[in-house]
Parts: sequence; C-alpha cells; structure tokens
Amino acid sequence: MLGFMCAVEPLRIANHFREGSYRWHVLTPTGGAVMATNGFVLQSNGSFLDVQKASLIFVLSGFNTHLYYRSAMGEWLRRMREGGAVIGGIDGGPFVLAEADLIGQDRVALHWDSHAPFSARYPKVRLSNSLFEIQFNTVTCAGGTASIDMMLSLVRHQHGLQLATQVSDWIILGRIRNASDTQRLEIAPRYGAHNDKVGEAIRLMLAHVDKPLGLPVLSEGVGVTPRQLQRLFATHLRTNPASFYLKLRLEKARELLQQTTLNASAIATACGFSSVAHFSRAYKALFLVSPTSDRVEDAGNRRSNFASLRGLNRKPRPARQRALQIQAGDPPNPSRYSKN
Repeated sequence: MLGFMCAVEPLRIANHFREGSYRWHVLTPTGGAVMATNGFVLQSNGSFLDVQKASLIFVLSGFNTHLYYRSAMGEWLRRMREGGAVIGGIDGGPFVLAEADLIGQDRVALHWDSHAPFSARYPKVRLSNSLFEIQFNTVTCAGGTASIDMMLSLVRHQHGLQLATQVSDWIILGRIRNASDTQRLEIAPRYGAHNDKVGEAIRLMLAHVDKPLGLPVLSEGVGVTPRQLQRLFATHLRTNPASFYLKLRLEKARELLQQTTLNASAIATACGFSSVAHFSRAYKALFLVSPTSDRVEDAGNRRSNFASLRGLNRKPRPARQRALQIQAGDPPNPSRYSKN
C-alpha cells in the first residue's frame, strides 16, 4: 500500500499545479477490489484484461508475489509491451515482470528484503541496489518512499524541474533522491556499529552468508587480530563475532523460508549450514519456532488475508497484484529519461 500511494500522490499533486498532466487507472485481474496486508481495501477502475492500449503500466505487489502470479497477467503485459507500453514494477512487481519474461538484460531495482528470494528464483536477472532503475522500456522501483523519487524523476523529464520541485515541496520531501541513493541505512546506524573495523567485518559477513568466514579470515580482512576483533564486537555490539554472524545467517534463512519455495536443505546450504539438523536447531533457538512451523504459520496468515477478500468481492480467486496504468499529457518516451 505504501508503494502504491507514494506512486499515485505525486501525480495527483502534479495535476494540482498543472491541471491535466496525468491520468491513471487502477486495474486488477478480476476488476474487483483488492485488500492490502494492512487490511485496507482498494477499489479498482476495472480489469486489466479490458485494457487494449496503455502508455505506461506499473505492476505493484507486496509479499510472496510469485505465489499469486497468473499466466493471463503475463500474456496481457507482453501484449502491452508489443503495443509500445513501458512496463514497470514497484516493490514486488518485478517478480511479475520476471515471471512474464519481460526483463531480459535490464537492471532491476527491487526492495532489499526481496533480493535473496528473487535471485534464488531468477539467478540470471541483474539486480540493483538503487532506489529505481529506468531502462529503455522497463522501469523498476524498490517500493516504499522510493516510489515518490521515481515519480518525481518521471515528472521532471516530462514536465521540467520546476513542477517536480513544486510537488516535492508540497509533499515536504526535503530533497529528491537520485536513483543511485541507497535503500537502507549504512552499516553504522543500522547495527549501531560505530567503529570502522566492526563495520568492515559486518560487510564481509553479509557478503559471505553462504560460505561463512572463520574468525582468523575475518580478522585478517579488516586488519586486526582475532582477539582484537572479539574485543571490538564486545565493546560496540555487546556480542561476539560468531554469534553476530550466526544471527545474520539465520535472518537471511528466514527471508528465504518465507519468500521462496526452497526446501529446508537448500536454504540451509544457502546460509552456510552443514546440515538441516544444525540449521533447524539454530533457527529454533533464535526464533523460538522450527523452520517448518514458521513457513506454515506464514502461509496461514496469507490465506486468512485472502479469505476476507473473497468475501468482499464474491470472486473465487482474487489476486494481490495491482496494475497501475498511467497516462500523461505527454506520453513517456523511455529514451528521454534513461540513465544512460
């Protein structure tokens, strides 16, 4: 819902300052309402299957998008691309684009929390840590407030810096971020690790989740002795390197468990565990639930969300994807606002 509102509101505000700059339609597979994970219900303007022509289409979705992909959506998106539409994905939307084979060699901006499950499912797609990526005929965005920055970039290239600045000021944004700005806080504020050596060690850990580095290798990588690194972690993080490293790997395992269909053995291997038994014991010690139970509980939560949506729409299989079709007074020409 956040990514959706942050994509639409800049367009609404642009129309406030320059009437008629944008028009948009909210489309769903069935033409009925869709429910966000926060419980809010979004009404649609119709089914995407009824739309024959569009200039720019954004697919928006939240968690576990690949579980709700339908071939009809992929076929429709490919027809729209052949008809000249620019296809975009926000938050989990790139999962739909990848499933529909619409990405190719393009770089893809994706929410940082979805990088691991996306790479596991689509290993050949080039992921980016940027807030958004604007390619020739594909636009992708990490979602959240990054949707504002992407839309302001679009407004700027279509209508000029003045209108983009007016919209930014109205939102009280402070500044318009560039596509290359980082999605997450830097290591120091994120982990409270206000020490350069500790920060370097954490970066090495994050880069080697599948094949954990031993303490001697970590220490050598940051230019200190093993004992010095242990003291630094105790001083700045109140833990030791091994425990911190294990927690990072288990958090990554939980992402894969809840956002992919990989089995426990594959997840254990991807997160550096020598056996499923070792992985399961460590997982339960940290999260107080077994990997199997955690996956079942997460699936149950998804089913309960959609049960209430079925009652609202009286449709048998509502999907969570929302396609946002945007039509501007000046139809977008991707080559005009490509980063290259």
